[in-house]
Parts: sequence; structure tokens; C-alpha cells
Amino acid sequence: MVTIRDVARRAGVAPSTVSYVFNGSRSISDETRIRVQEAVDALGYHPRASARTLRSSRTHVIALALPRTAGFQYTVDGRFAIDVSDAVNSLGYDLLLTTSRDKAEGLRRVALSGLADAAVLMAVDMEDARIDVVRELGFPAALIGRPANEDALPWTDLDWEAAAALAVRELFAAGHREMVYLAPGEAEVRARRSYALRGIAGARKGALSTGAGVRVVHSVNDPVKLARRLDTLLSDPTGDGRRKPPTALVVQHPSAHHHILSSVTAAGLRIPEDLTVVVIGSLPGDPSSHRLHRVELPVVTLATEVARLAVAAAAVLREPPARDVPPGSRLLADSVGHLLIAPSLLPGTSPLGIPRH
Repeated sequence: MVTIRDVARRAGVAPSTVSYVFNGSRSISDETRIRVQEAVDALGYHPRASARTLRSSRTHVIALALPRTAGFQYTVDGRFAIDVSDAVNSLGYDLLLTTSRDKAEGLRRVALSGLADAAVLMAVDMEDARIDVVRELGFPAALIGRPANEDALPWTDLDWEAAAALAVRELFAAGHREMVYLAPGEAEVRARRSYALRGIAGARKGALSTGAGVRVVHSVNDPVKLARRLDTLLSDPTGDGRRKPPTALVVQHPSAHHHILSSVTAAGLRIPEDLTVVVIGSLPGDPSSHRLHRVELPVVTLATEVARLAVAAAAVLREPPARDVPPGSRLLADSVGHLLIAPSLLPGTSPLGIPRH
């Protein structure tokens, strides 16, 4: 089946440009429009007719696209599902949960089913294929996650990069010179998951600005393997005694710190006397992280904001734009790109309160 990506490749433009030609949401030059049309004709591509009916349908349902891998359970997923449900309910909508691992085609099925007015997308990749799908179909959507193209769709997110850089700077200021940054798993990085890449970038930025030794290590889902990896890192990180063991550990993983605490204790280390642990993205109210320095993930605020963005996007597509709005204007310009800064990152505060090492 010919896709919008095939058309874009043949026309020599981005998939988003092909979408703009179809839906008229932005000004496109005549030359570009002609190239796209020639590619459409040559490939025999036709946007699905059923997609055009989506603008007139109204279900008062928001779909939450939360792709899942069978056998893996993350507490953070359940928290977001509940809080997004509460948020859309407060706006007069019900929630439809879709968990297809095939992110793009799963969302396409939901969009074409007519079961929802808009979608909230989680587990956002930097170049997320679902963005092209919703643009192609003219289906309203908002993201919990910050894509590489920040103008692609309305989004909201914690500033993972700023949080990671802050953790490294604060630890360095407290006297720590050797640190380990426990990043999300390698699969998350290969998928170019936004929060993972931005967190790692922040850790490296913090290391560059301070001169701290920061080793980036990927987490694993198996607690036994994770314990072994940590035991090696905390005793002899290079395996040849040339590098001092780290005195601080920064954790960016939705649940890894649960296993880390037991692993550190098993290794005979005390927190924070022997090892200072900072958690980035811990869940509010999680008792296991209460005694750790942390940047909490503002789940309720993120859920409330993304629900508002999704409902607003659906409303814009249901109502024709005013005549005095020039082509190409973003009707949600004030809402596209909403970066949440946790209270501990605000200027003028004592960010993490890490004592001198």
C-alpha cells in the first residue's frame, strides 16, 4: 500500500508537507504543490475517504495511545492512564485506551474507526511515525512528550534535559567528581524515545559544563542483571582500578530505583553516606523515593494539560477557521509546545538540597 511517506520521498519533500497540501493548513508554494500532485498521480495514492468524515463526527471520547510490550508492567503507565482519564472526564469526555505495539498502524485504526474525537499519544519518539498518521488523516492529537519537530503537534512534557543537567551540576557543587547516570534501556534509545535521549543529553551537558566524570549506563528490566551491573560499577567501574568508584548515582528510569536501593544495600553501601542517589522522573507519593533527592514527574499537571490540548485540537478541527486567519497560522500557537519545569528546577530555589560530600 502506498503511504504518505512514499509520496513525500518521490516529491522530495517532508511527509508533513504532503499533509499540508492535502488539508490546506499551511501555505504551500505552487511549485511544491505541483510536485506533490505529480507524485500522488504517479503512485496512485489517495487519502482514505473515511478520514474526511472525522471532522464532522463527535463522540466525546479521547483515545489514549499507550503502546505496551507484553510481559512488562510499568507503574508510570497506570498512573498516566488514570490521571488522563480523570482529566478528560472533567472536560466532558470519556477515555478509550489503545495499547497496540504497532504504534502508527494502531493509531490509524483508531482514527479511521470514528470512535474518538482526538488522541493523546504517549511513549513519544523524537521522530514519531504517529505524527505523520494524524496529519495525513486530519485527526486531532496531542502528545505527552517532546518531539524533535516541536511545531508538529501540541505537546507537553517535563524538561528532562534540564533536570538531568541540574542533577549533575548540583552533585558536582556538593563535591562529587565521579558519577554514574543510569539511563533508560538501550531499546528506548534505539527507538529514539524523546525522554530518554533528552535526559542523556542533559547528563552530558552537565558533565561538559562542570568537568565531572559522568558515565552513562543503560538500565535493564531484569533486577538480577541490574544488580550485577550496579555491583560492578560501584566497585570498579573500569575493571582495572584506573578509575575511582562513583560517589553519586543519577537514575532516570520509571522504576529502577526500587531495585537500586536493595542492590546498594546488598553491596554494603549506605545512602547517602557512601553513595548519593538522585532520581529523575520519580512518581509523586512513591514511598521508595521519599528519602532520595529527586525531580518528580508532575503526572497530574501533564495529564491535565494534554487533555486540554487534545480537546482544543478537536474543537479547532470541528469549527472552520475565521476568515481573517491567514493560511498557515497555527490556531493553537499559544499551546503548541508546553514545557513543564518541576518546582525544584525553578530559579531562586534550592533545587535538590544535596549536602556537601
